[in-house]
Amino acid sequence: MRSTPFTHRVVTVLWLALGGLCLPGGAQADTLDEARRTGVLVWGGDQEGGGPFIFPREDAPEQVTGFEVDLADRLAAYLKVKAQFQQGQWDKLLDMLRTAKVAVVLNGYEWRAERAEQFEASIPYYVYGLQLLARTDDATLKTLDDLRVKRADGGRRKLGVLTGSAAESWLRETYGEAIDLITYDGNTDSMHDVENGKLDATLQDTPIARFYAPQFPQLRFVDAPVAPGHYVLFVRKGEPALLTAINEFLIVFHRSGEMKRLYSRYGIWDEAQTGLAQIYENARYFGYLRSVTAPVDDRGDSATTTLPDAEEVRREPVRKRGWSIVEQYFPTLVKAAGMTVVLALVSFPLAILLGLLVALGRLYGPTWLRLPLSLYVEVLRGTPLMLQLYFIFFLLPEVGINVPAFATAVIGLAVNYSAYESEIYRAGLQSIPQGQMEAALSLGMSRPLALRRVIVPQAVRVVIPPVVNDFIALFKDTSVCSVVTIIELTKRFTVLSMNTQAIIEMMAMTCVLYLLMSYPLSLLSRAVERRLGVGGQS
Repeated sequence: MRSTPFTHRVVTVLWLALGGLCLPGGAQADTLDEARRTGVLVWGGDQEGGGPFIFPREDAPEQVTGFEVDLADRLAAYLKVKAQFQQGQWDKLLDMLRTAKVAVVLNGYEWRAERAEQFEASIPYYVYGLQLLARTDDATLKTLDDLRVKRADGGRRKLGVLTGSAAESWLRETYGEAIDLITYDGNTDSMHDVENGKLDATLQDTPIARFYAPQFPQLRFVDAPVAPGHYVLFVRKGEPALLTAINEFLIVFHRSGEMKRLYSRYGIWDEAQTGLAQIYENARYFGYLRSVTAPVDDRGDSATTTLPDAEEVRREPVRKRGWSIVEQYFPTLVKAAGMTVVLALVSFPLAILLGLLVALGRLYGPTWLRLPLSLYVEVLRGTPLMLQLYFIFFLLPEVGINVPAFATAVIGLAVNYSAYESEIYRAGLQSIPQGQMEAALSLGMSRPLALRRVIVPQAVRVVIPPVVNDFIALFKDTSVCSVVTIIELTKRFTVLSMNTQAIIEMMAMTCVLYLLMSYPLSLLSRAVERRLGVGGQS
């Protein structure tokens, strides 16, 4: 087909829309100098993992607390900057570090050789072990070796662990096919499933087991902790100044006694932590610290802020239920729903526009344009939305294109749904009789004018029901955006339900909010259909 001004416009708009993905990222400066220049040190963690690391404050659920939050604050004070927490999915935190979304990862990350090859690891800030937890009424599990013994029904033991954790690796290496391993995105989910009988046991890091023991009275510790390891902070390769400053801080923080006081507040200081003193005295401990060029002394005042005298944090938490949960957390969920609404309202009109342009290009564009547009549709429909978001947020920065989290979510949703919208509009355009176009052309209209005034308006009326269905589906698909650090309604639900254990109440409130967002769209769709007479309705 001969190229027309209309097809040129289609191509131009498509290039402009897709070109938004290709904004060049800024050059990276030295991270420590940049933090001091801006006054902010951005560190990454995942509050979905819960206590004692990072979890929502009871008095302000949108803010976080935990021993790592306090540790980050004191590190920032030592560097004379302010700590800024950046939420991220736990198993994607190192990807965020690699792409400079954060300067430091601090969230119970264990030292591993494969991680140390890709990133710089600090000296340890905590010594952990792995603790097996089983139900108090299960007498068949007395030691770790009992995991090899099959259950009474002849099946293998089912164990739950955090995805990507040291517990998962150790169980796979030690017990292999003798057990069934189920992974979770949060710690308390697996503990809850042990309580209700879905799992036989869970293997947790010792600070997690100790912190949540009061919340799970039906669980008991089995055998002694095994496989001790170390939590470290990770920074990018080529950041010696930041790494040395972190190591120096940890040594000073420990020598001042503030580290013990902090860990004791959360009930996680134990005999294993006494080994930190020896680690800190050895500057070349297993390659954690290459060198300490700055003098290390007991600069208690300048290195840290003094911890107030306080009882241990959240040692006997009260499980609130019913209306008290609604009163306390419903406003927080409403705010998270606001993010869901904003994402949907911004991205879906872009999806409609882009989808309509793609459909017009495939039907009325030149031959050379149809094949790439068809490929565009098939690739987007054939790959998961999460993978597309991951590509924009984590892979594009590798080639210098740094897209912020909110823009990533909007672009990802819009581009993904444009493929589905294009098929809807293509069907709608094809449903209009060919005679309509011929009649418009015979009246002297140009092809673009005929499309705009005759064909497209009729097609829009036909596609209203499926388009509204897609809009409702997009509301729910915004939950996938949590992979790029966006905290919307579903993510907030998982974080709060995991930390409060009020799963029924949280789920009920979340369902109500989703219904309040989607049902009015259905009513509006029906009203528009009646007004336009779609499907012969009056």
